[in-house]
Amino acid sequence: MPGVTPELLALLQTPEGAEALAVAVEVGDGEPLAAASAVRARGVGAELAAAALTQASLRGRAAMKFGPDASRMFFTRAGLEQATRSVVADRRAARLAAAGVRTLADLGCGLGSDALAAARHGIRVYAVDADPLTAAVAAVNAEAAGVADRVTVACADATTVEVERYDAVFADPARRQAGRGRVFDPKAYSPPWDFVVGLAARVPRTVLKLAPGIDHGLLPPGAEGEWVSVGGDLVEAAFWCGPLAAAQRRATLLGAGSRVAELVGSGVEAAPVGPVGAWIYDPDPAVVRSHLVAEFAETVGGRLADPSIAYVYSDEPADTPYARRLGVTDVLPFSLKRLRALLRERGVGRLEIRKRGSALVPDQLRKDLKLSGPNEAGLVLTRVGGAPAALLTTVA
Repeated sequence: MPGVTPELLALLQTPEGAEALAVAVEVGDGEPLAAASAVRARGVGAELAAAALTQASLRGRAAMKFGPDASRMFFTRAGLEQATRSVVADRRAARLAAAGVRTLADLGCGLGSDALAAARHGIRVYAVDADPLTAAVAAVNAEAAGVADRVTVACADATTVEVERYDAVFADPARRQAGRGRVFDPKAYSPPWDFVVGLAARVPRTVLKLAPGIDHGLLPPGAEGEWVSVGGDLVEAAFWCGPLAAAQRRATLLGAGSRVAELVGSGVEAAPVGPVGAWIYDPDPAVVRSHLVAEFAETVGGRLADPSIAYVYSDEPADTPYARRLGVTDVLPFSLKRLRALLRERGVGRLEIRKRGSALVPDQLRKDLKLSGPNEAGLVLTRVGGAPAALLTTVA
């Protein structure tokens, strides 16, 4: 929301602001300059018009994360990028409520997604964010969601909160910095990593929301590491500390509707290694990142063809929520010439390419293969026994 201030945010909530938002939604699909002119032509000031158009655009993008609720919420670009998807926040809140949590300190609340979900599950939330505008947006969203009586929002430094006053703590450290984009080093988080990881010693029931690429070695002793995907998109990792820990590692897959699949294990088991089979399974990224490939392989009676590559093979097909299954039709050592000849012989003009353990660029490979023909096939670029291999498969 370029140039927005807490004062302008308040204006957007007035009848005048609501009308500007309605007009922005009506014309927002058009060319930006034309849309801005159309809004101003309705008597809306330039500053309010710009804010309304930006807000309408963000609400449209937010529908993927928040569903119908997005149409009455307020957003910032940075806040929307880091906001927890509502389905993930709701599941986390349900788990906290089931564990007996009645009061929660939400440190780094952002736009309020997790705070709203917790409040809907009957938990009273004290939510803080260091950025004044973000805190103001979170408060407005709590009001819009009808849970303002259970959510108190403050603009404050998370490190100053007396977390010991609450049953549990949820911390979502900022992983973006102005002008630098995403921050991958936990030492650069805000609040600092030492503070974040030390919360569990102060409040045993602590949950940390982290980037899915977080190092397993940073998991606090005795904590559960959970990796969550939504529709096959890996969205976050969560560390559940103290009595909230129910497993060593967990992969949680959230699908369409209310479909949920969970896989738990130690995260240190090794899968058996053997030959390529008639079926190949491409595990969900939550399974891979949680280091539960061995546990998954056991569920389908599968094995790896290379101990370092997370493709699983079996001789018989098995239905599974944890991976995509493809039939293997051909296996050959990688050779551009041989692969091109085989695809030409099969009349393959469309190729769906997957890869693990290969440096090849799929788009460039398609050009080099000079595909032609009416048929479609799948291609998996991988390693078998340490050597580059190409597997022709059915299409997912």
